[in-house]
Amino acid sequence: MSFFNIDSVKERTFDAIVVGSGISGGWSAKELCDHGLKTLVLERGRDVKHVTDYPTTLKNPWEFPHLGELPKEITDANPIASRCYAFGEDSAHFFVKDNEHPYIQDKPFDWIRGYQVGGKSLMWARGTQRWSKYDFEGPARDGFAVEWPISYAELAPWYSHVEIFAGISGNKDGLAQLPDGEFLPPFEQACVEKHFGQQMAKHYKGTRPVIVSRCAHLTKPQPIHYKQGRAQCQQRDLCVRGCPYGGYFSSNASTLPWAARTGKMTLRPHSVVHSVIYDEKLGKATGVRVIDANTKEMIEYYAKIIFLNASTLNTNLILLNSTSNRFPNGLSNDNGLLGKYISFHNFRTTIFGEYEGLLDTTQEGKRPGSSYIPRFRNVFQQEKTDFLRGYAAGFSGERVMNYDTSGMGEGLKTNLANPKYGNWRVGSWMMGETIPKESNFVTLDKNQKDAWGIPLLRTSVAYDQNDDNMVKDFHEQMTEMLTLAGFKNIGTNDVPSKAPGLDIHEMGGVRMGKDPKTSQLNKWNQLHHCKNVFVTDGACMTSNSTQNPSLTFMAITARATNYAVKQLKAKSL
Repeated sequence: MSFFNIDSVKERTFDAIVVGSGISGGWSAKELCDHGLKTLVLERGRDVKHVTDYPTTLKNPWEFPHLGELPKEITDANPIASRCYAFGEDSAHFFVKDNEHPYIQDKPFDWIRGYQVGGKSLMWARGTQRWSKYDFEGPARDGFAVEWPISYAELAPWYSHVEIFAGISGNKDGLAQLPDGEFLPPFEQACVEKHFGQQMAKHYKGTRPVIVSRCAHLTKPQPIHYKQGRAQCQQRDLCVRGCPYGGYFSSNASTLPWAARTGKMTLRPHSVVHSVIYDEKLGKATGVRVIDANTKEMIEYYAKIIFLNASTLNTNLILLNSTSNRFPNGLSNDNGLLGKYISFHNFRTTIFGEYEGLLDTTQEGKRPGSSYIPRFRNVFQQEKTDFLRGYAAGFSGERVMNYDTSGMGEGLKTNLANPKYGNWRVGSWMMGETIPKESNFVTLDKNQKDAWGIPLLRTSVAYDQNDDNMVKDFHEQMTEMLTLAGFKNIGTNDVPSKAPGLDIHEMGGVRMGKDPKTSQLNKWNQLHHCKNVFVTDGACMTSNSTQNPSLTFMAITARATNYAVKQLKAKSL
């Protein structure tokens, strides 16, 4: 004891620890620091500072050695990462390469990750829709998973809280299945998208609306956004490079610098969290063990409360690796369900068509987002379908440019310099809800370890018959809808071999619920058997609905952090 360094322990002791700096981790940091808590934010990747660390954001196409395409040796070395739509020459530096943090696929699963300050909030697609009461009531109504311990009404004010701060563009559409939010002005739909919407209103009497997508872009910044140092979206559609204007919401542009300005946040990059420290005498967690990513040194940090926002699968990994005499199978894992009931969104299929009208018009600029078709199957009750739940869909259209490549020399140049517009072409992509089930799970390998001495994650996640039946219904319904709207040359594309994961919407494994026998978290996102550990990233989700999940992660995080602060002040944690 004579060598015990009291000062060192004090330097490593905080009021709160946040693991992860992505969308939910940034919100944890902001809310905790706003309430005066001395907060340590741990990020396993490198530091990325807003504006200065976006190396490609202002480059012209001809400034890239391969004009934006990745060399074959890079795609060959990264068969998983290179399947992601956003992995390109201008953005590859934000993605985890396949050999940097390997994992074991018992069933094919494409795990897309961004290990840096800001996480995947730098590269996300920015779709932001609220869940409705029907989404939260779905498991109980339809008899799958477990009942949600919270309702839409409980989360609604927190949706408003995060929407106002983040800045969400959208239109108030008055839809029961897609509640309106606190919106900035919407972007405009392309005329062919408006035509499709008008035809759907005519043929389906308002039951299949086609609306402009809701997305996290500042179309008309408010004082709160200028206070963050952000500016209006420039509609460059180069978001995956990082936005120097802060035109779209990211942790780097918004929540993290806001937290830093309070003087209460300490950010430590290159910090791989090994496990949560559980004190059996106290019956609670006292901190986390961290492996320095560069030196491989293990360091312990201590806090009164811990928020796990490491992203769905990494949060599962940390908890499974947090073993003790009290919890030999992972922290708070008395029911043996930790890591189970992983769900995702089924993005494997698309449909396309061509429209011969509206030839006096074309699209202009680079509008972020698209149009959106909210879920219209099994919304208010289970219909006579051969699948549970339903799907939403993106929808977009553009005029095709036809280039005449005939001729040689000056004639060829003239032809290429004068392309002609062709017909409108539209595409729609399904985002289907998958049913959480025990057979979709992650575990830790018993023998193999990563570069930091942590067991490798094993994934066992797959589609099922419900997913296949939903794809078939999407093809049938969308073909009917496009035909009624006058589209020609309609075709579908389904790739059953396309592995889950590229949706980048994995959820579950540490799900919320009412009963400790069937869930890991209570209604406040506390571990049932370790109340000072909170999980508010995708791992906490009981089911996954059809909406993009990030806005719900943000709202759940804001709600849980504010509860945690109140409990701390009441000395209940």
